[in-house]
Amino acid sequence: MPTPLYRLSRRLGHYLSNLVIVGLIGLALLLPYAMRVRFIGWVMQRIIGPLAGYQTRARAHLRLIWPGLPKAQINAIAAACLNNAGRTFIENYSGQTFAARLGNTPLQGKGVQALRQAAQSKKPVILVTGHYGNYEAVRAALAAQGFDVGGLYREMANPFFNAHYVKTMQAFGGPVFAQGRRGTAGFVRHLRSGGQLVLLFDQHVFGAPSFDFLGQPANTATSAADLALRYGAELIPFYGLRRADGLSFDLVLEAPVPHTDARTMTQALSDSLAARIKADPGQWFWVHRRWRP
Repeated sequence: MPTPLYRLSRRLGHYLSNLVIVGLIGLALLLPYAMRVRFIGWVMQRIIGPLAGYQTRARAHLRLIWPGLPKAQINAIAAACLNNAGRTFIENYSGQTFAARLGNTPLQGKGVQALRQAAQSKKPVILVTGHYGNYEAVRAALAAQGFDVGGLYREMANPFFNAHYVKTMQAFGGPVFAQGRRGTAGFVRHLRSGGQLVLLFDQHVFGAPSFDFLGQPANTATSAADLALRYGAELIPFYGLRRADGLSFDLVLEAPVPHTDARTMTQALSDSLAARIKADPGQWFWVHRRWRP
């Protein structure tokens, strides 16, 4: 059992690290939008990523998935991954500025019509994505266009950081729910009322079934498919694809996944994300501990 001294030191560590993060965010937000996005992308790629071990972890995952990839290409993908992660972070903290830039961005893909029809008929929709491009870009655009899009999030270990992290998600509009009993009850009510819910599914979940992901077994929660089957919801994969300018996005909603069974549907989601990663691997968050023994 942790001692009072350990708990105190841990809380102090959380407090100090949050001060650094808040200071960096505050500094970046003083800059013009394009400059701040490029700046934090650079900081994550050149400073935070290497120091925190994210660069090393990304390279290890790339070698696991593509063992024959040349070292220079591995390094380039890892660098792009970190830069994208930094840009995504400060874009999401740019709140209404970010949302306003996306408000008039057209939605693309076969899932757009399915989403609109579901919204008109009050049929629930579960929008599923991974940590690819900027996963909040589509939610921000949909909220700006009048959709009632809720979000589900995993609480951060640092309670000080978690408090303002949640506010950034709320700024886009639509309710947000923490994973856990209270959050589950909230988003179930939201779905039953005909709302839309965003889920990210590409993190390791202990005890979850194993699915093929980029040629390796990866423990993956089937909760998105389970909810879609239970509440008759459309299950639509979506992506906020960062364009070559590093600042704008293509917002893509793929065709809904047909209702079969939870395993088949979850594998379809994994295959969808894998195809996106193969097309542009630098946009995925390779630093997650996605594959574990």
